[in-house]
This record gives sequence, structure tokens and C-alpha cells, in this order.
Amino acid sequence: MENTNDDVQHHTQHKKYEDIHFVDSAKPVWNYSLFSDEDVSNFQNGTHYRLYELFGNKQLEVLNTQGTYFAVWAPNATQVSVIGNFNNWHNDAHKLFVRLDKSGIWEGFIPGVWSGESYKYHIHGYGGTQLNKGDPFAHLWEKRPLTASITWGTFYEWADEAWMQQRKKNNALTSPFSVYEVHLASWMRPNKYDEESYNTYQQITERLVPYVQEMGFTHVEFMPVMEHPFDGSWGYQGTGYYAPTSRFGSPQDFAAMVDAFHNAGIGVILDWVPSHFPYDAHGLFMFDGTHTYEYADMRKGYHPDWNSYVFNYKRGEVKSFLISNARFWCDRFHADGLRVDAVSSMLRLDYSRKEGQWEPNEFGGNGNIEAIAFIKDLNETLFRDFPDIQTIAEEASDWPGVSRPTFEDGLGFGMKWMMGWMHDTLDYFKMQPSLRHLIQNKFTFSMMYFYDENFMLPLSHDEVVHGKSPMLYKMPGDEWQKFANLRLLYTYMFTHPGSKLLFMGDEFAASSEWNYKSELQWNLLGFVSHGGMKYCVQKLNELYRNEPALYEKQFMPGGFEWLDLTKGSNAIIGYKRIGNDRKDDVLVILNMTTQVRNDWEIYVHDKGEWEEIFNSNSKEFWGTGDVFNPEIRAELVDEGTKAYKLTINLPALGAVVLR
Repeated sequence: MENTNDDVQHHTQHKKYEDIHFVDSAKPVWNYSLFSDEDVSNFQNGTHYRLYELFGNKQLEVLNTQGTYFAVWAPNATQVSVIGNFNNWHNDAHKLFVRLDKSGIWEGFIPGVWSGESYKYHIHGYGGTQLNKGDPFAHLWEKRPLTASITWGTFYEWADEAWMQQRKKNNALTSPFSVYEVHLASWMRPNKYDEESYNTYQQITERLVPYVQEMGFTHVEFMPVMEHPFDGSWGYQGTGYYAPTSRFGSPQDFAAMVDAFHNAGIGVILDWVPSHFPYDAHGLFMFDGTHTYEYADMRKGYHPDWNSYVFNYKRGEVKSFLISNARFWCDRFHADGLRVDAVSSMLRLDYSRKEGQWEPNEFGGNGNIEAIAFIKDLNETLFRDFPDIQTIAEEASDWPGVSRPTFEDGLGFGMKWMMGWMHDTLDYFKMQPSLRHLIQNKFTFSMMYFYDENFMLPLSHDEVVHGKSPMLYKMPGDEWQKFANLRLLYTYMFTHPGSKLLFMGDEFAASSEWNYKSELQWNLLGFVSHGGMKYCVQKLNELYRNEPALYEKQFMPGGFEWLDLTKGSNAIIGYKRIGNDRKDDVLVILNMTTQVRNDWEIYVHDKGEWEEIFNSNSKEFWGTGDVFNPEIRAELVDEGTKAYKLTINLPALGAVVLR
């Protein structure tokens, strides 16, 4: 992690936002406060969830004077000043007042400071340390590598009333939920060879919104947009928790992008990282010379996997900071949900730690009791205040009840990533087709525990980096077989119970691993094979949205039924998806082998009339297009049970869907 401290620079990056305005450094700071006694008490008790209305910078008029109010929490500081271009970065020019209630809150109103000013807090900290810190509550920061905060608000005139009124249905567990995961910088760049080349939020909107709409995804998920100093962290090592990154523009530009997605009927999920933060000098680490935001005991406070620091979930002020932050993105930016990163690392004291590197909790177990309490309060608060959103846990273990309500002793998330499905599915599809019949349990095991949680099926960015290879080259066989296998896998994913998540580039079978420094391989769409894959995913999204049996009961035991398991030794699998109206039932038959299977027999009950509505071997998808079912032959074999024998043709490495 980059650890820069350019505190003494005269930052001028903000000029593009507003002209610099110099303030008479001799002008005193006014002793002014936005906090009530109740605010302070709730902040300290971990029950204040609107801190963004109080902390940070606020452009106000006080006694007929325009200026900016500043407030920061630094409980072990002996002096805090605001420094910036407006006072020539003079350490003692504008000293804040510390509240007398021992809350550790420093505040004050500086006349003449307007919107668009770069600033930091100069902190005389514990043990005589002197630190220059960015504002944890700032809504805008200088573009990296500069590190100052900027006085700025979040006001935006929203025009998404229609979406907001209907998003409860759009985000419901009984509606189609198909997510396109996006890294905003590298989805598309003005110069694909230049990692310093960024589209603006407006340019991203103009390109990404119609693309997601064309592809038929119901939601996008942005990898962390919160301000972060190092591109190589992908946003997961954040310093500005209350600010959309300035790489692409202002908070209002970000809001306009969300607005545009909503007006196109697409929900916006944000990656959110309450699990750890980096040690950059201008960030949260050792904020006032002590362990302010992180645990002081490094057995809990240091994260060995990411060389970062863990929030102190036991401290009321930190809990208020984090839950306020989650609310902030739903409140000020109309986020339709949060995907919470690295939940497993929060729950367990021994996560990535060897014996002797962690201390059991008071009951002798490995659970982080205060983190568990924080997560429950987080979900209760979000679903209370925004009942029509979703929270999604990236949690890879068998921790019980992750997506169960807190009143049932669950953690309260709406959904959980199904990492077991992802690993087993990729292991299965990597296997040579001739050997797949030996590991059928890898394929069928997911339904043994599927109803334990509300699962999202993720094929995320983590699966196409660090030598894991792109999705296409995980598949065995020659070029045609690789594409056929991938179409087969995606058909399985979109017809399996649960919501879906697909990382950008996977939809057209990117041929190289994702690289955050460049952009997606858009040139591949000039090849019929990759264009066919893109169209296949587009039609799978359409299938998912248009067939109620694929989503109405996607989290209910009555929504799925295995067929033909006795023929699993042939690596041919069949299952039924069931909706609220049985006339909407859908049959899915997957041929995992390289042999065409003509006149394959499958047995169903109650219905004898079926039609093929999807075939992954279609010529439009770069399949052969020569094995399909213009009509399905059905024979009543048991009148008492209304059992029918269907005779169908199955393409090699292909899937057919019948209705």
C-alpha cells in the first residue's frame, strides 16, 4: 500500500471545482456547534447513524456570514487546526475548539471558507506527534496522488421517483436479480493503454448505462467507489469513506450516474468495506497518534492478508461511524444495496491467524462478539430505514444464518455469496468431459445446502485474476469446445436457483485475465465467437427475467426438483424450475459430454406439451445450430400418475430449456 504524505504541498488540484479563495489567517475561528448533547451521547454509545449531517465540512451562514463549519473526532489530540490553501497551510492559523464534554470532538466555524477548498486537519496528537490528516467525513478529495480533502456538499436534485417507488419489487427475493459487476476505471478508458486515463462519471454513464440495459442485467455492482489512494487496491483499501472517488468527477456527477441507471430501470449495488483500512499517512490509521479507529491489540487490529488495519467494532464512536456510512450511501446516493466485503474476516478472531496469533473471546470461542453485534445492528438499521434495499454478504464459510433475520438469531443480510457453488462448479467444468461422470457430486452438492441461505451465485473479479485465468480458458477442449462449455456453464448458472453475479468481460468471454491498469478487450466483439457469447448472456438474462419459474421461488424449496439423476453416470443432468403457477414450469437439461444425444428420454409428471425456448448450441451463439427440438415428442406412460416420457435431442456440451 502506498504510504504518501504530501502535507506541505500547496494543493491546487481543486481549482477545477472552484476558484481558490484566500481567507485572512488572522481571522479567528468562531466557536460554533451543530451537536446536541443527545448527538454526542448517541455517537459515543454507537447508536448515532446520521453522523454525516454533523461531522466533516458544512457550508453555512452564521450571523449573516458565509463560511464553513468543521468537525472532527480526535479524542487524544491536544490541538487540532484546519490547514489549507486558504491559510497557506499554516499549522496554527485556524485552531478548532474541543468540546468540554470530553467527547473528543473538535469543531468550529471559519468565515469566508467556501466550497471547493483543499484542507486537512493538523493534529497535535498523543505523545507529541504532529499529523496532517484528511477528513474522514469529507465528500470530495483531491485526485490522487494528492491527498487533501475538499470542502464540498452532496446536494443533488434527483429525478428517479419512479424507480424509488417500485424498487421494493425490483430488489425483492421473488424477482429476477442479475448483477453485472463493474470496476469503473477499467471497464472502458479513453486510452486503453494508459492507466492514468479515466472516463468521467458522465462519460461512463453515456457508455455503461445503455450497455447494461442492452445486456438485460437488472443491477450493476460497482467495486468500491469510495475514495482510495492506490489503484492497485481496486478500491478495497479506502481512505475517504464518505466520498465517491474524484478520479471520475464530483459527488454530483456520481449521483447523476446512479440517477441515470435508475431511469433506465437498473439498480445500483455498491461494494462496501467495513472490514479493514490502509495505513496511509493521511487516512484513518493512528488518526490522533493513537489507535483511534482500529483495535489497539494487533492480534485483532492488524489484518495479515491485506497489510491493513481492522476497525474497533467495540468502540461506540467507530460503530456510529460505520453504520452512518452505510446509511449515507443509501440516503445521499440512493444506493439500492450494499455488498459487504470480507465478512468472514470480521466474524472470526482466528481468520488467517495461526495459533498464538489470536486470543479467544470471553467464552473461549473464535467469534468476534462485538463484530457480530455490529453486523446485526447494521442490517437492522438499514432494513428499518431503507426496507426496499438489499444487503449482500461476501462470506465464504459455513457460518450459520448469514442471510437470516436477526430475530431468528441470524446476521440479518438479505443475501449471501454462494462460494461453495462457485468453487464446485468451476472444478466440475474444468474437468475433461469424459471424466465428469466421476465427480457428479461436485455438480449436485449445491442443492444439498442451498436452502440454508438466500444465495447469490457469483462469478466475480476474484476468479479472473492472479493466475486463475479468464473464464474461457478455465474450460477444457479446443476453441469451439471452450466456448460451448462456457455457454453451458452460464446456462446452468442462470437456471440454477438464486440471484446471479457476473464480472465485466465474462459476458463476452475475455481471453485474458482482468487488468485494472487497462480496459476490457472490446476488440474481441469483432469475432463471431465472442459476439455470440455476449448474445448468449443477453438471451440468458432475457430468459431469467421472462420466465417466472426461474425467479419466483428461487429461494424456496418448492422451486426446484431434480430429474433424471439415475442417468448422472452419463454426465447428463435434468431439473425442473417451478413458479407460483405450475403452467410456468421450466425443464433444464444439460449435456456435459462431447457427444450429441439424439432421442434422449426424460420423464416428467402432469404435463405432456413442452416447447424448446432456449438452446445454448444456437448458431446465434456460435453453436452448430444443428441439434435442436422443433417439437417435443411426449408419450403418456402412466395415466394414474400422469407420467410422460419426453424424447428430446441434446447438443454436445449444450443445454436446452423447455417450457
